[in-house]
Amino acid sequence: MIRILKKNEVSSSEIFSRVQPKFDVESIVAEIIENVRKKGDSALFEYCEKFDGVKLSSLEVTKEEINLALSEMEPEFLHILNEAAANIRLFHEKQVRNSFILNRENGIVMGQKILPVDRAGLYVPGGTASYPSSVLMNAIPAKIAGCPQVVMVTPPGKDGKVNPAILAAASIAGVDRIFKVGGAQAVAALAYGTETIPCVDKIVGPGNAFVAEAKKQVFGKVSIDMIAGPSEILIVADEKSNPVHLAADLLSQAEHDKLASAVLVTDSFELAEKVQEELERQIPLLERSEIARCSIDDNGKIIVVSDLQEAIEISNEIAPEHLELCVDQPFDFLDQIRHAGSVFLGRNCPEALGDYLAGPNHTLPTSGTARFSSPLSVDDFIKKMQYTYFSESALNDVAEDVAYFAKKEGLTAHAKSAVVRSEDKK
Repeated sequence: MIRILKKNEVSSSEIFSRVQPKFDVESIVAEIIENVRKKGDSALFEYCEKFDGVKLSSLEVTKEEINLALSEMEPEFLHILNEAAANIRLFHEKQVRNSFILNRENGIVMGQKILPVDRAGLYVPGGTASYPSSVLMNAIPAKIAGCPQVVMVTPPGKDGKVNPAILAAASIAGVDRIFKVGGAQAVAALAYGTETIPCVDKIVGPGNAFVAEAKKQVFGKVSIDMIAGPSEILIVADEKSNPVHLAADLLSQAEHDKLASAVLVTDSFELAEKVQEELERQIPLLERSEIARCSIDDNGKIIVVSDLQEAIEISNEIAPEHLELCVDQPFDFLDQIRHAGSVFLGRNCPEALGDYLAGPNHTLPTSGTARFSSPLSVDDFIKKMQYTYFSESALNDVAEDVAYFAKKEGLTAHAKSAVVRSEDKK
């Protein structure tokens, strides 16, 4: 049963605390990465048989497999996928940056070019759940950024096939190549390349503890979006909120993972008790009730505060991945929110809207990292290149100043480089 606590009974650092895995993820992942680096495809086939329970003859998904998935997909679901994709494109197209150029006096030209990364790698989870929504959320911003190639990796099922919904989403999002491999080994393949899988410039997408650790270990060889931990939701609710709705929203995250954290902060002890009761009623009705039960019992909390202002302060301290403001006038509080991955405003905006259909990205910073990082966006798939041009007279105007500055840093070769052209003229 979820715990009800008063504000002084739990510190902010403990609000999203969770039971940690009891195995050495770091060393296991390091071994997997090294094996993939050395053995390439053969290591991937071995891990696929070991972890996914299937012996593959090839790693890449064929065009025929994609077309078959599309033909077998329910028309209603294809319609919803296209609707979601349109909303995601609409939102993310607003994020596109433009290059700029500055023309100054005396023949000085400076500028910045916005360039997409050459190849983006997208990890899509399998395992306990399959997420076509993650395909849309990760691939569409990459395509809007102008990435020439988007490569996707995802674990196969026991039948050696990729979930048809994943393939349908990949087709709609414009993914260029798809490979049947998951786990830390898939991240290693994207980072270092194998005989079949090309190496990429950036790896994005959520995954389990092994995937997150693998992304951490390959960072530097490639870029990554973030080290995302288990999912988390913080709901700030007043006494007028519906406990049935709040319990359902908490469980929408609890069913993700046994390590997920679902927390309610309210100024009403009566509401806290009603939500506690409602959770007990709803959990047995879920298909993933065992996962939700473990998440709620181990990591769930209801925190009773004196007023909503205190609730907002708590939210800013812990910087939640998902924040729901279940109050009458949510926009009155929006300017006070400084740290959150994604904010859901009002009583009719469940977090699930953001997961699937609304348009803003659902790949979000977790574990307090919203204090300094952002949701996945078009920015994740671009890089900036700057350039400078000085005419001869423009250089002559500033050469001595550059040399003076360089000498202050003890870099006399820098100083010489600044003035050598004018000295040659003399």
